[in-house]
Amino acid sequence: MFEIINILYEKGIIAVMKLGARMIKTGLAISLSIYLAMLFQLDQPAFAAIAATFAIQPSIYRSYQTILEQVQGNVVGAIFAIIFVILLGNNPFVIGFVVVLVIAANLKIKIEKTIPLSIVTVIVIMESHTENFIGFAIDRFLLIMLGVLSAFLVNLVFVPPRYETKLYYKISDHTDEIIKWIRMITRHATEHSAMKEDLTHLKENRFKMDQYYLLYKEERTYFRSNKYTKTRKLVLYRQMIQTTNKALELLKSLHRHENELNNMPEPLQELIQLKLDGLTNFHEQMLLKYTDKIRAQHTLDMDEAINKKALMTCIMSYYKNPENEEWIELFPVFALIIDYADQLEHLNTLVESFKNFHQEDSEVQLDQRLED
Repeated sequence: MFEIINILYEKGIIAVMKLGARMIKTGLAISLSIYLAMLFQLDQPAFAAIAATFAIQPSIYRSYQTILEQVQGNVVGAIFAIIFVILLGNNPFVIGFVVVLVIAANLKIKIEKTIPLSIVTVIVIMESHTENFIGFAIDRFLLIMLGVLSAFLVNLVFVPPRYETKLYYKISDHTDEIIKWIRMITRHATEHSAMKEDLTHLKENRFKMDQYYLLYKEERTYFRSNKYTKTRKLVLYRQMIQTTNKALELLKSLHRHENELNNMPEPLQELIQLKLDGLTNFHEQMLLKYTDKIRAQHTLDMDEAINKKALMTCIMSYYKNPENEEWIELFPVFALIIDYADQLEHLNTLVESFKNFHQEDSEVQLDQRLED
């Protein structure tokens, strides 16, 4: 197997492919399940490979979490399959009916994540046409369990991914993309259709951020000191995500009210652009400061970057002018700018606290970027 990988690498095939950890783990689990099935002289090792594909998990913690559910799901599928073959045979209609019952049973006992694996168990057992059905059913059940065990072993042995690294770079990249669009829209340089398309992509990235946060939260820590450090980091990353999400909300609002923004008086447009430049610059520097990529004395001053009072004074001056009633529609935009500033202020407080009062834990070690 490793010889094949070397050949592909030498030919440059792997170099142009993005091989993520889960892809490699899936391949290893399939290979291991087939080898073990052949070792134990079980027929149809492909069924073990199929089970391994469904059973692979993104982390060790989730493997521990799901192994019991996977065993339960397989047992449920096997019991239903054996009973109905003995009573009614293996007519295609009966197989379909049993699949419905197995799905309902899994939902009832709240192990819905194992439904695909349970269905595979039902099908591979009920397709028997041999006289020794019980022996056949046991063999097929063992094949499925072998696949589940192979996936569990690969998850256990394979070097677990550093989800903190993935999380930080996902937040950083997502934030950079949002900030780029905010700067462009305040300078009236955006293409409406391109931005609308990119907003869909930004929503997907938001979902991935939350996924990585949960996976990082689930990673096990074995020492009490590390546990406290991780708890502090979780609070920080949660605030980073909330701040980035608020920036995305602001971008959507700017996009929605783009025409109204273009019709504002020049002084107010310039003030909005200046304040958003200050906020986005400060946001970028906060992420760099967290990873010690920027010196503390070179970060923007908090009051200078945000200065909510000056912004609100200018906004209210237009609000009080009876001739400017059409700009009342832009109040949601102004409110989001203030919210964004508040989130940045809170993020700055957390980063400052983490760096100043927990210096022994404040060094952030991030690996190289890893593919998803």
